[in-house]
Amino acid sequence: MTPFGAVNPALFCDLYELTMAAAYDRSGVDGLATFELFVRSLPAERNFLVAAGLADVVEAIDQWVFDDEAIAYVRSLAGFSTDFVDRIAGLRFTGEIRAVPEGEVVFAEEPLLEVTAPLIEAQLLETLLLNLIGTATMQTSKAARVALAVGDRTFADFSARRDHGVSAALSAARSAAIAGASSTSLLEAGRRWGLALSGTMAHAYVMAFDDERDAFRSFARAFPTTAVFLLDTWDTLRAAHSTVEIAHELAAEGVRIAGVRLDSGDLDTLAHKVRAILDGGGCSDIRILASGDLDELVIAALVASGAPIDAFGVGTRMGTSADAPYLGVVYKLVDDERGPKLKLAEGKKPRPGRKQVWRQDGHDVLGLIDENIDGQPLLGLATPEPLAVVRERCRASMAALPDRLRTLTPADLPYEVRISPGLAALADRVAAGHHG
Repeated sequence: MTPFGAVNPALFCDLYELTMAAAYDRSGVDGLATFELFVRSLPAERNFLVAAGLADVVEAIDQWVFDDEAIAYVRSLAGFSTDFVDRIAGLRFTGEIRAVPEGEVVFAEEPLLEVTAPLIEAQLLETLLLNLIGTATMQTSKAARVALAVGDRTFADFSARRDHGVSAALSAARSAAIAGASSTSLLEAGRRWGLALSGTMAHAYVMAFDDERDAFRSFARAFPTTAVFLLDTWDTLRAAHSTVEIAHELAAEGVRIAGVRLDSGDLDTLAHKVRAILDGGGCSDIRILASGDLDELVIAALVASGAPIDAFGVGTRMGTSADAPYLGVVYKLVDDERGPKLKLAEGKKPRPGRKQVWRQDGHDVLGLIDENIDGQPLLGLATPEPLAVVRERCRASMAALPDRLRTLTPADLPYEVRISPGLAALADRVAAGHHG
């Protein structure tokens, strides 16, 4: 299965890429070319991004082929010659992909991924790569903000039901895990990546019983060590008292109530009152979870107020990156067999040539691939990695950020990405020699 269901990755392609490929082929233009994928500017709400999506890219590229079904469809389209369709029949990717490893903190204008391949192949990959890298980087960057907000508490991904499609929900679960989520509610994500699963009950379960306490008893007996009661179906505080009653009642059966969940109302006030009821009833070991339209700002406020909430279930606003629901990812030609390429459109600053990003103390340097610059190089050959490795890289790279960037508000002083002398000089030379 591809990262996005039953779709053939080769057909996850905008028409204009196919028309350009056909025109390249007719003109005999198909030498090696290099494209780079980057984000033009950070959303106003972001001080940094977290690179993600490379695992999906590697998987998709392995399955990227104009097979018989894809070719039959291309033949059905008007305007494509038999020679061109025959030319791409069975086409697979033969080039090289370099990328920033998943989980690494990145910034605007830095290449997240670079493709060097025959021009037609590289061009046909544009939409696929923009979608996979852009979506996962957007989602992981949002989840990273949630991780900053919760501090030493935990959070779970509850977003699947509101994410923009099945593949987006899977991407959101993996992205949340990269950023530090302790678990996900989505079974397929658990199966696919070995993620811990979490879930409690819905209001429907409580309403299926005439008495809320019977619902709680039934659920606790079904899950005698992991049951979490949802308290706000009718009266949250009454349900908390019922939890204490049932915890003592069922203790003789070996049943232990793991937690309670608050899903509506004034979570700060309710959490304090529920904690007092549980502690006063001798149930201080029962944890309090909170959910319900949470995001990093709501969570940060709850944490700052000292709300006695042990864990958060975060859904819609995290999975959809509600405050910044897209990234301005672009895919630009920067080099081919005739030399470096540069687009000179007003207001845009792409830079020519194959590049490297070096991380130095407190800033990055963007330079040419063959420059000798001190620092940690970020771009390397695209290689699949275990999720645990990616997760640890994300933790470490976020921990290394300057304190001013580890906030949920825009930093007064953004992270600096310096342009190397070699790259600046090349850009000037290519611009001076551009004839339109």
